[in-house]
Amino acid sequence: MLLLVLSASCRSTRLLEAEQALVTKVDIEGIDPQFAEEAKAYIPPALRPNSRINLFIYNLANASKGRYRTTNIRNVGEPPHILDSALVDFSTQQITRYLIAKGYFNAVVDQDIVRRGKRAHLYFNVVPGEPFMLREVGVDIADTALARLYAERLRASSPIKPGSRYDADSLVVERERVYHLMRQQGYHDYFRQYMRVDVDSSLQRNQADVTLIVDNPEGRVHHTKFNIDSSFMVIKHDRPGLNQAVPDEVELDGQLAVRDYTGRFRAAPIARYLFHRQGDTYNSNLENLTYDRLYELNGFRNVKIDYEKVDSNRLNVHYTLVPRPYMGNQIEGEYTFNAGMSGFNIGNTFTHRNLFGGLEQLEVKLRYGVLFDSRLSGGLFDRVFNNDFQIGVNITVPRLITPFAVPPVGRSGLPRTVFSANVQAFDQFQTYSNRYFSGTLSYNWFDTRYKQHNLTPIVLEYRYGRLNSEFAQRLIDQDFLLYVRSNNRAYFGLGSQYAYTVNAIRLLRLESFLYFRGALDLSGNLLGLASRLIDFKQNVDGEKEIMGVPYLQYAKIETDMRYYRYFGGDKQLVIRLNPGVAIPYGNNSSLLIFEKSFFGGGMNGIRAWQARTLGPGNYNRKVLDPGLRLNLRNLDQLGEVKLEGNVEYRFRVVNDVFGAKLKAATFADFGNIWRINENELNPGGEFKFDRFFGQLAIGAGAGLRFDLDYFVIRLDAGIKVRDPQFTGAQQWVISEFFNSKEFKGQYRLTNAPDRYNFIQYNFGIGMPF
Repeated sequence: MLLLVLSASCRSTRLLEAEQALVTKVDIEGIDPQFAEEAKAYIPPALRPNSRINLFIYNLANASKGRYRTTNIRNVGEPPHILDSALVDFSTQQITRYLIAKGYFNAVVDQDIVRRGKRAHLYFNVVPGEPFMLREVGVDIADTALARLYAERLRASSPIKPGSRYDADSLVVERERVYHLMRQQGYHDYFRQYMRVDVDSSLQRNQADVTLIVDNPEGRVHHTKFNIDSSFMVIKHDRPGLNQAVPDEVELDGQLAVRDYTGRFRAAPIARYLFHRQGDTYNSNLENLTYDRLYELNGFRNVKIDYEKVDSNRLNVHYTLVPRPYMGNQIEGEYTFNAGMSGFNIGNTFTHRNLFGGLEQLEVKLRYGVLFDSRLSGGLFDRVFNNDFQIGVNITVPRLITPFAVPPVGRSGLPRTVFSANVQAFDQFQTYSNRYFSGTLSYNWFDTRYKQHNLTPIVLEYRYGRLNSEFAQRLIDQDFLLYVRSNNRAYFGLGSQYAYTVNAIRLLRLESFLYFRGALDLSGNLLGLASRLIDFKQNVDGEKEIMGVPYLQYAKIETDMRYYRYFGGDKQLVIRLNPGVAIPYGNNSSLLIFEKSFFGGGMNGIRAWQARTLGPGNYNRKVLDPGLRLNLRNLDQLGEVKLEGNVEYRFRVVNDVFGAKLKAATFADFGNIWRINENELNPGGEFKFDRFFGQLAIGAGAGLRFDLDYFVIRLDAGIKVRDPQFTGAQQWVISEFFNSKEFKGQYRLTNAPDRYNFIQYNFGIGMPF
């Protein structure tokens, strides 16, 4: 298809009239590189080169008898960008104005059009001249109170300084800074238009003087500072027929009068996030904060805050809230396929957004998934490899519910208390079955806008897992008794979890920043202490039990550190390091349970490997007999130690492909997982400081991302470069890529039914990290 598009692009001008020319190149020469990209933005899109793919699609859809259609034009692809001298002149003027705004008052821009048949190359030649530098920066603020505020808060950090280059954008930034400062300090009636700039560029030696002027309101000697007098809140549907004729009315602490036309809300939980109080000085930050929290409550479709002047310096605040539908239901599904296996997942989510009248949210999730293995014999139901049923119930309360008083924490983010319960029933063909229950109590709050805490003081778990009896006996016959004991059992877990995250709010922004997330998971410590005081019964393996079930003891820590470097436009470099370790001890000193173990590969990790097919260490599945290789899928490639790293460069390819931005990325991934101790199931899989570096897998690749603003559709292709399951120079499997048929055939002889894939394709929603 790519070859077809490229060849067709050579004929992209065939439908044009004789006097027309397609713009195929646009360049600005002689401009400072730091201004080149912004200057190009002043050239209209209709004068920039077409996307070859989009133009090909347009030509294919709108060609008729060797010409373009004049009627019934199909709105697909992108119409040709034809040379227009008026647009060229307009672009020249716009680039000149841009350079003047950047301080190049004497800049000269001319144009050069080179036509080659029906193609046109545009060159904008810039002679910028010397930039004008600021000699003096004066400030003239008529109101002495405002002048004092500016001197104390803004003057030292102003982007407009003597000796700097004149920049109109800096003047706009300064006007915004003054506007926001005044609005934060109570000056509700302050507008941007009060500030103006006087520029004197008549000086010699390319110098200019700038004076920032802030006027008083017409006919007045100063600006007015406002205080909050009273607050009023009205809750009503936007459809009058849903409202009560007589509202429920309540007054809270003599400060907030509430009228609820829906009859469904309690006032106190909402009032907690109305930050303007009686007697407060007006502050636009508090107004914006109120908007943010009310929308975060997820119960209101529309929030409106109005101010009414009581007298010359007092305001009444009116909050008008329009609720969202109280209940909602969402059904979603997906089809999965990989390596001869296919299946589907279907889920249903029911939501109630105002369970007890305080915007508590109830969420009930049902999910069922099934996976079929085409290599199994029999009918469709005989080929079911695994099936998975899950149900989860969450209740989220928009505040911290604790047995003791806590200071208010709602200014940096909405605090939440979450009660959660989940049940899972999982069965895998002739291998494994699992019944799992968990219940948690979690607290989420923000220390600052960028620092988030998640504390789960209670994590209650119960699992009843059983290996298939024949499969378990085969493992025992091959001396895998330890593995059988660790999976063919029930367990009880009582623990706590904590996670600390920095800059999660910036992940969807194109800017430079550091991201960090650290998570700690502890289980069994309280029960371990209790066992010293209480003589718990022990089973045949020496494990202490509670109500006939052994309890877990382990500690798990994982960190995710990333550096995002922004280069302008849509270009960004991401460097990520993701280490982790999980240590079973005490009552659980043998093997870590499946759910708490690390795995390698997958669409968000080392993308050249399918999930759970990498490692641990140098482990190679050829040590197993073919039957075990088939049945142990996803169960034998786990570990207690993890090290994963990624380097990814992201950039934009095409600005508009069927309404989406087409972006791309190139990446390199490295890492592996390991066992803490030697394990008979995974020879060569234990972690050793003196050899772990030689056990790192390396993959590289590229991907496409269709950015639809609301979400990103991602397709990545990763190729194996270094595979640690082999030894010595054989690890560098990239050398066998062009000899892949023979290499794969040899691998099939030793590892059947496993197949070796040099390239792994990953399809997903959202960015990998």
